[in-house]
Amino acid sequence: MKLCRFGAAGQEKAGLVDASGTIRDLSAHIADISGETLSPATLDKLRKLDPKSLPEAPKGVRIGSCVNADKTRNFIAVGLNYADHAAESNMPIPTEPILFNKLANCIVGPNDNVMMPKNAIKLDWEVEIAFVMGKRCRHVEEKDALSYVAGYAVCNDVSERHFQLERGGQWMKGKCFETSGPLGPWLVTTDEIKDVQNLSMFLDVNGKRMQTGTTKTMIFSIAHLVHYLSQYMVLEPGDVITTGTPPGVGLGMKPNVFLKEGDVMHLGIEGLGEQTQKVVPFKL
Repeated sequence: MKLCRFGAAGQEKAGLVDASGTIRDLSAHIADISGETLSPATLDKLRKLDPKSLPEAPKGVRIGSCVNADKTRNFIAVGLNYADHAAESNMPIPTEPILFNKLANCIVGPNDNVMMPKNAIKLDWEVEIAFVMGKRCRHVEEKDALSYVAGYAVCNDVSERHFQLERGGQWMKGKCFETSGPLGPWLVTTDEIKDVQNLSMFLDVNGKRMQTGTTKTMIFSIAHLVHYLSQYMVLEPGDVITTGTPPGVGLGMKPNVFLKEGDVMHLGIEGLGEQTQKVVPFKL
């Protein structure tokens, strides 16, 4: 299934995308797309619905983030998780996953504007595949790990590199600003993806291809990340984990290239849909 949320910001309804690409209204069956509704039992019930029996969403309706950010407890990220991205960054391949936090309140819809942070000078892009937990997860074996995942989504881990790398302390300073986590358009359930470690990825800025990659070059697979994280923390239903980016970020270019107001990012992952964001000025 492809699940989504549609409607004005703060007023989204749960939706299901049918075989023709039409968004169908699920609000008579579930209140929202969140940890409360992503259990295997609930997803099985939704699979049994006839999409044609569901009302169509209004044409041209805004697509929200594919999970409710207000109900997301944790938004965790993995750094330097693609061998080719580590190479372009002149950094050694990690021997264990590099973890940091984003904040759930930076999650926005896949086509919402990205606001330039105040005092930003090095705003960068990162196409990533995220996974969303469907079950409470603690100390799981890698062979069982994907059974705890509800689905996958496109994430743009928008980053301010000056804040992240040049201001000391933790990376999260450059990762948690408002609008830095576009997520969606769809939450694609795991049964829809034949091989999550073989999906093509891309990101364009102003129509120019910047990132071309594949989940094949991930250093730590999604199954391994679920297993690894569960050794150190409890993952809850609805938690979002974004898993690193392939090469082609602005920081890796010589000379560096960073986003400016008015720039448009367009990105996508095979089978998971596409996003488009415009960079707009900061405002309170």
